[in-house]
Amino acid sequence: MSALRENVRVLDLLEMSRRKVNVALQSHNGSSEPAHLRILNPAGAHALACGLDAPVSVDIEGHTGYFCAGMNKLAQITVFGNAGQGVAENMMSGRVHVRGDVSQSAAATAHGGLLVVEGNAAARCGISLKGGNIVVKGNVGHMSMFMAQAGCLVVLGDADEALGDSIYEAAIYVRGSVASLGADCVEKDMADSHREQLRGLLREASCGDIKLDGFRRYGSARELYHFKQQNIGVY
Repeated sequence: MSALRENVRVLDLLEMSRRKVNVALQSHNGSSEPAHLRILNPAGAHALACGLDAPVSVDIEGHTGYFCAGMNKLAQITVFGNAGQGVAENMMSGRVHVRGDVSQSAAATAHGGLLVVEGNAAARCGISLKGGNIVVKGNVGHMSMFMAQAGCLVVLGDADEALGDSIYEAAIYVRGSVASLGADCVEKDMADSHREQLRGLLREASCGDIKLDGFRRYGSARELYHFKQQNIGVY
């Protein structure tokens, strides 16, 4: 069962079903009152802390499975471990912080909010991003930011092949090496406005002391927006 300890509500998955834990979390939806909850013994459970719509703080003490913190709105969710596929998928606002690594498709289709990954992100990080922001302190896998439409990805480590494939108006900042760029993705100049954007994202991710030297910016060449016969080989 859940318990209240020093104003922190504890939800233990050894004593409660995943459904009951999520119901307890979602019981705060629609409220403007802050609350602090801890989830114990997640043991890789899927779909934890999904669909939250309140300014609550949720600490997950361990590894999670697929789609943790999906459709998040307003909540501050911290995973003290690794997260599986689709963490923070379709996030609208709030913040999701993973202290370990994340699997593929992190923050897929996110419209807002911030995902911070302390470790590495696997393939297709930020796929079809629609306005959210992602800061990965390690490396990202292949085809990260595939078809990303808006928002930013900041990578402090390296990026694997086909970075930004078919990207639209999203921005990518990478400090390390890039194995290759995807279709219609090119390196772009770093103006003062871009440095300020990058500085703000690093500050939000609690790494504002990192120097901007070495970061490079990538985005759309805007050559595939309209069909052209000469581009048929890259569609």
